Amino acid sequence: MATVAVTDDTFDAEVKNSDLPVVVDFWAEWCGPCKMIGPALEELSEEMQGKVKIVKVDVDQNPNSPASMGVRGIPALFIFKDGQVVSNIAGAKPKAALQSWIEESI
Repeated sequence: MATVAVTDDTFDAEVKNSDLPVVVDFWAEWCGPCKMIGPALEELSEEMQGKVKIVKVDVDQNPNSPASMGVRGIPALFIFKDGQVVSNIAGAKPKAALQSWIEESI
């Protein structure tokens, strides 16, 4: 399962009401570091299917969700479990570091 694009309108349904833990990637088309971690997140989405859902929120098209989360810089990654934030990190990280962070958080 590839990453899912989430909007302000679908954020609660896809993230807060998800049965699985959800990794939310706040990103933008113009953000170089966001593009660097994109492929790693796609791979992790495939590899961790059934354990976690990975979604992406374009901050330019969906300003409300990142604002409500207090996102100041991107990429910003949050893990939601049972509708609550359990962990967050900012900035680009290598795939192995992202995977460790996700596994420790879920």
